[in-house]
Amino acid sequence: MINIHATAIVIGKTGLLFTGPSGWGKSMTAFTCMAEARRQGIFSALVADDQVLLSKDGGAVTAACPLSIAGLIELRGTGIVKQAHIAQAAMHFAVLPASATGEDRLPADGETVVLAEGFELPALRLLPNLPLPLAVLMAKAPEIGS
Repeated sequence: MINIHATAIVIGKTGLLFTGPSGWGKSMTAFTCMAEARRQGIFSALVADDQVLLSKDGGAVTAACPLSIAGLIELRGTGIVKQAHIAQAAMHFAVLPASATGEDRLPADGETVVLAEGFELPALRLLPNLPLPLAVLMAKAPEIGS
């Protein structure tokens, strides 16, 4: 098991692991996705915020939360809030920050990210501070939310 700096959530049956540099908005973007899903009547839950414990379960990447922070997510500038949560879940995609300019403007199809040695997930890219991040993720990966 390894501990990484990320935010893990579940939308429907799909695990999303928000990762990337500090300050890009992982927690707030994940929170916004959960709120969007609830408005659409889709199940959503927090797995872990800030510290995510990754393990392998039959080849799948599984995320879990340290007990001391279970159900808590930090919303920068607002504070720490409680959210519906689950103890662990399989992760299906890593969500990374995108760039609006330059060579990275159109990420390669089939992009993957290595989270740590032996831990790799398909990558989805999002611009920071999008008003409807879940809609963008669902456009790229329609299985999200089902």
